[in-house]
Amino acid sequence: MSQTTTFSVDGMTCGHCVQHVTNELTAIAGVTEVQIELVNGGSSPVVVTSDAPLSDEAIAAAIDEAGYALTPRGSLL
Repeated sequence: MSQTTTFSVDGMTCGHCVQHVTNELTAIAGVTEVQIELVNGGSSPVVVTSDAPLSDEAIAAAIDEAGYALTPRGSLL
């Protein structure tokens, strides 16, 4: 049974940014799909679908590794 986690990410401005965040999130074990609606210069909604529960720490670490910030910072933790 899949589940979704929705959050926002600040700082993405182009398709390359979206791809970088997508790559980091899909590297998390259990993630099956990532959907990002790019809001240039604003907070972009991100929906992650997984087949196992995801830890907030894993998501936050992936976003940080990609060079971006959750909105508001630490909103999942």
